[in-house]
Amino acid sequence: MIVILHSKIFHILLTRNKNRAMKKSQFKLMLSGCALGLAVLASCGGAQQNQQCDANGALCPKNFDTTINGKKVGLYTLENSKGTKVSITNFGGRIVSLIVVDKNGKPQDVVLGFDKVATYADYLHTPSDFGASIGRYANRIYHGKIVCDGDTIQLPINNFGHCLHGGPQGWQYQVYDVTESTPNSLTLVMDSKDGDANFPGNLKATVKFTLTENSEIEIDYTATTDKETVINMTNHSYFNLNGDPNTEINNCHLYINADKYTPVDSSYMPTGEIANVENTPFDLRNLAEIGNKTNLQAENEQIKFGNGYDHNWCLNTYNAETGEGDITKIAATLYSPVTGIQLDVYTNEPGIQCYSGNFLDGKTAGKKGIVYKKHAGICLETQKYPNSPNVKEWPSPYLKPGETYHSYCKFAFSVK
Repeated sequence: MIVILHSKIFHILLTRNKNRAMKKSQFKLMLSGCALGLAVLASCGGAQQNQQCDANGALCPKNFDTTINGKKVGLYTLENSKGTKVSITNFGGRIVSLIVVDKNGKPQDVVLGFDKVATYADYLHTPSDFGASIGRYANRIYHGKIVCDGDTIQLPINNFGHCLHGGPQGWQYQVYDVTESTPNSLTLVMDSKDGDANFPGNLKATVKFTLTENSEIEIDYTATTDKETVINMTNHSYFNLNGDPNTEINNCHLYINADKYTPVDSSYMPTGEIANVENTPFDLRNLAEIGNKTNLQAENEQIKFGNGYDHNWCLNTYNAETGEGDITKIAATLYSPVTGIQLDVYTNEPGIQCYSGNFLDGKTAGKKGIVYKKHAGICLETQKYPNSPNVKEWPSPYLKPGETYHSYCKFAFSVK
């Protein structure tokens, strides 16, 4: 039996999300009044499809077969005939491993993560958003304030004075219910009660992962509510298409189908401006080596603020008049010249947040004991623009009773 601390204290510690630590004074202030609780992770059986480790011993389903907060957790693996394999845990709806065969026929794990669910759950030592299904609201909300049905609501503050990824009790640290599991699909459900992290409305959200024979991972998000609320879900996988997290992703080539992006201030919050990418490091309208873009323009104010890429691009694939993105057009592409693996991203969302792992600090050991250093992975998060609840001109994240939220993302893998 494994016992870990699990309470508001530890949720506050999640302010280190993306390895960004809050000031000690802020921590002490938030710590006061919090009660200490214990959650027990106890072994239980039958959650995953089998109990065998994979061929190279990187993942053992038994290391995910447990209960957290009284809910069953396991590891679920989808696989196709091409050798593509994605392993997902319902703790946080996280993609734990994603195996893609490279140009030499060698299987490569192209995402960062941990090989034990206990490490994901150890908020004190290893807070992370690796591979998570983020909710209720991905990215930042200014000072954690939203207005729903005319009422101003204060959300938890957990990142430079703002609410990030749903606050310190975001869904990446909660257990999704598994409602369907097949060899090529997995459906997860989150029943988020009215007042969850102070978000209004009883909200039921579904995340469905599907692996196709063409090595495409389709992620469908849907949600309904009984009160006006905001929702903005995404997948937070850190990709390293080199297949070796010891190597930086700066050698990879990146394309983002966007003429504009949203600049940020020093607290990573969008200023409300929409700026042209032309003649900036954010012009990725042609495949470009990431390091050449960021390192050669390191003095750019926005690169300094983000410590690299940690910005939202306004996708050309989105039609503001219809309120839908064209899922037949590529929103972004990531390519590794080392493995020949290419990832094309498709979405119906208006934006994509690109985060280049700037705050990975070499203190966290992931799968196979590999320590994740700066730029060990890059995130391509399809979503509404950050702080969109407070900028009425931007695509709206508001959801009302009788409406259905739907977000779609496809990660399509190929070899060049």
